Amino acid sequence: MEPVLRVEQLTKIYRKGSFGKTHSEVTAVRDLSFCLMRGECLGLIGESGSGKSTAAKLITLLTDATEGRILLDGEDITGWRGKKLRQAYRKMQMVFQSPADSFDPRRTLGDGIGESLLNSGTRRAQAKEEIKKLLVMCGLSEEFAEKYPHEVSGGQCQRAAIARAIAIRPEVLICDEATSALDVTVQKEIIALLNRLRWEQGANLSILFICHDIALVQQFCDRVIVMYHGQIVEQGTPDEVIRDPKDEYTQRLINSIL
Repeated sequence: MEPVLRVEQLTKIYRKGSFGKTHSEVTAVRDLSFCLMRGECLGLIGESGSGKSTAAKLITLLTDATEGRILLDGEDITGWRGKKLRQAYRKMQMVFQSPADSFDPRRTLGDGIGESLLNSGTRRAQAKEEIKKLLVMCGLSEEFAEKYPHEVSGGQCQRAAIARAIAIRPEVLICDEATSALDVTVQKEIIALLNRLRWEQGANLSILFICHDIALVQQFCDRVIVMYHGQIVEQGTPDEVIRDPKDEYTQRLINSIL
């Protein structure tokens, strides 16, 4: 089966310095290569500074890669801009760590959720009905369409952010620390919601789940990639990686939760 997302030797080098001064380089991600299969949930873990969030920004084209390729549905999307980039975002959406960052604070949650629907040609009346369905699907009542981001809790806002991300039925959902700002109870509720969406959509939804919590990844993901200093140091099923870690860094991650 052809993967829905393929990352090939992705590298990001930041160059520091200014005119007349010595330039230095910082490699945030180096030679990152992996595949996300259809219907799969792939965990990408590592501590702060490991490069995993930079990887998410590269894959979603929020920042430019220094080297490497990103293939979505077999098509090289590296460097896409403008209209072509909007085409990529019809297939790939992201849920951020801070739910409020997904919404304009001056507009309602319903406006935010409906934006991609309207941009894709859905009529306003139809979009309004779809927004209600999406909110209910994500565990919120229809009335949340009229609320502003500052009027709801972090967990409620993250549910609305997920509703926004799945509004146009993307094939790939990238969750960048989507539960780390939430308390444990709400974390479990968000994971249950994502699991239900996976079950309902089957092979039509694949998730790249970026997280620093290996225990959470073990509960939720089919496979896991461990990143350290911008590189992959280990990968396998969560049970394989946790029970028989090959890399010293992975062992330290596991020990931190025991």
